[in-house]
Amino acid sequence: MQKTTTETIVNAPLIKTCNTYTDSKMIVGWAFASDDCGAPYAENDLRVGGRFLTRMSAKDKSFSFDFTGIYTEVTDLQKISYKMDKEEGKSECRGYDTTFEDVGGDRTKVTVVFDSEDQNPIETQKTGWQSILDNFKKFAERC
Repeated sequence: MQKTTTETIVNAPLIKTCNTYTDSKMIVGWAFASDDCGAPYAENDLRVGGRFLTRMSAKDKSFSFDFTGIYTEVTDLQKISYKMDKEEGKSECRGYDTTFEDVGGDRTKVTVVFDSEDQNPIETQKTGWQSILDNFKKFAERC
């Protein structure tokens, strides 16, 4: 699996950015890639061994899927790592690392590095994750 990186700078302090990224009540406001989708439900047990679930759905209800996994590393205000639940027919779980960095002036750099999957082109995957991060940035700066 190839590692792929996306990032954004959020115009908000580190603690607010991290809380917005991890609070299940906030996740439903940003965890989707386009305006025709949403995240109507999220659970988040943010601790090593804790599980998460974010339901992503089309607003017209034409499709829905659950994004689920288990946390492997949680360093408060710095880094969150997790493994996605294994996809049917796959031998490996994909890994994700999200880091948060205070870059001064009440701004936070958020970087997501993930193992790409083999069903879609890497550029498509990167574009999708960048769209989710762009939604996160807009949401975190508004709330």
